[in-house]
Amino acid sequence: TMGCRTRVFADRHGEDTSVGRGNLSFTTVNIVKIAIESAREAQENLGINFELGKGSEQYMTEKYNKEVKKIFLNKLEKYTDIAARQLYDRYTFQCTALKKQFPLLMAGLWNGSEKLAPNDKVEPLLKQGTLGIGFIGLAEALIVLTGKHHGESEKSQELGLEIVRTMKEEVDGYYDKYDLNYSVLATPAEGLSGRFTKIDRATYGITHGVTDKDYY
Repeated sequence: TMGCRTRVFADRHGEDTSVGRGNLSFTTVNIVKIAIESAREAQENLGINFELGKGSEQYMTEKYNKEVKKIFLNKLEKYTDIAARQLYDRYTFQCTALKKQFPLLMAGLWNGSEKLAPNDKVEPLLKQGTLGIGFIGLAEALIVLTGKHHGESEKSQELGLEIVRTMKEEVDGYYDKYDLNYSVLATPAEGLSGRFTKIDRATYGITHGVTDKDYY
C-alpha cells in the first residue's frame, strides 16, 4: 500500500482516520496528452491549423475554444472511466489474497487485521483502503488548450478548475458505483512527470512551453 499518494481519511467502510489504512493502487491520467489530441482534433474539425503552445496568437476564437473544450472534457471522462475500471480490476485481484501472505501488514498495522485468521481473504480490510485516480501536467495542458497556464490567464485558471471539478465529479460517481473509496489527486512528480514528457515529445514533437521541458 502507498499512503503518501493521497491523504487517506474518509472511509465508507469504517472509521474516518488516516491510521491503519493506505492507498491500494493509483493510476495517473496524462492530461497533457489528452489536451494535445483534443487540440489537433478541434483544428481538424474546424479546418484550421496553427502551432500549439505558449506564445501562439491564434487561440482566441470563441468557436475554437468551445470546440476544443468540448472534445477535451469528453476525452477526460473517457480516460478517467478507463482508469477507474482498471483500478477496480486490480482491487478485485488484491482481494483474493490471504492474510498469511502479508505477515507485516496483517500483524496489526492494517485496521482490523487482528480479527482475521491466517487463511482468511483480506477483502474486508482492503475495502477500507483507497483507489486513487491522479492527474499530471495541468499547467501544460492549459498551455496546449489556451496558450497560457493558470497563473497567466483568468480564463485558463477557470478552465483548470473546471478540469479538476470534472475529474472529481466522475470519481465521486465511481465512489458510489463500486462502493469503494475512490479519490482524485494531483500526482506527485517523481519519475513519471519526465517519462510522460519524453513520450509525448516523441509522439507529437515539440510544443513550446509544453514538451520542450524536462518534466510536467
